[in-house]
Amino acid sequence: RFRFLYSPPIQDFLSHISRKMSDGGLTILDGTQLRAVDLSLPSPADSSVTGAQLLDVAESKVSESLFGFSLPDTLKSAALKRIGVFDDLEFRREKLDRENALSVLRNYVDAIANELQDDPIVIAILDGKTLQMFLEDEDDFAMLAENLFTDLDTEDKGKIKRNQIRDALFHMGVEMGIPPLSEFPLLSDILKRHGAEGEDELGQAQFAHLLQPVLQELADVLAENPMVVLQKIKINNGSKLRKILADEKQLSETVEKIMQEEKDGLSTKDVIRHYLEKNGASLGLPPLNDELVILLYDTVLGAIENGNTDAKTSEKDEFLVFLKEILEKFAAQLEVNPTFHDLDN
Repeated sequence: RFRFLYSPPIQDFLSHISRKMSDGGLTILDGTQLRAVDLSLPSPADSSVTGAQLLDVAESKVSESLFGFSLPDTLKSAALKRIGVFDDLEFRREKLDRENALSVLRNYVDAIANELQDDPIVIAILDGKTLQMFLEDEDDFAMLAENLFTDLDTEDKGKIKRNQIRDALFHMGVEMGIPPLSEFPLLSDILKRHGAEGEDELGQAQFAHLLQPVLQELADVLAENPMVVLQKIKINNGSKLRKILADEKQLSETVEKIMQEEKDGLSTKDVIRHYLEKNGASLGLPPLNDELVILLYDTVLGAIENGNTDAKTSEKDEFLVFLKEILEKFAAQLEVNPTFHDLDN
């Protein structure tokens, strides 16, 4: 479902190995993990709880339920606003009785779950299992080493420098179980311990011989202390569309914008499609840069009658009904089959 930029040898290998991996090591945080969190407050020294204590408890429980992942401040701020807290610093100084504090705690965690439901986050849990899978299958490891070597041997000399082991790990990346080098300082120690430094050159067999123990130690380290990495992947699941469909004012404003851009000779459906293709992201639709998204548009709009043949003569109310029908079908399709796209592309 994801597109990554690799040279052909690595891309071919990724295509091969992805068929063996159930989910590519990626986990979607969509709020479901928080719906059954056991919430309680610590035993009190007194009968009151400060807002700071409440937030610490909530965020600790949430992180524990989300594999140790710490939520972005923007998401926590949005969740607080959902429960009527607009000044974080002021709230932290407040004192609440325990009954009220427990109610706010539950509402806050529920608001976080709702934020994630509306805008899911994708993480990679690096626990060494993906690397161990490569290491335990001789054919897969041989293919991995060969393709990495070919990718790094840009001059086609049959030799690469010893210190290019670091580049090999960079090429493997999170998708193949390697933590971001900038966030994993232990990696330098691992490379040093195995002599993966220096300018001397290695052939393919020597490269594979050196790569294997590096990956094995890395897998062992991650097995003891898994690492959670945020992925720059956007999920469109129809949630934002459903919010817009429930907001008559926003729908009305959208209709006005669409009708202002109408083009002579186009059907109502074509006018709406033209607008959505340019501005769909603001409504929660995925960007039109993938064949699957084009197919989604064709599927949804193909099931809709053209409506009035001249958008100019359409009454606004009729136009609104037509737009709602289209957006409802998009929302239904995205709920069943969410789309994913790389935020870097």
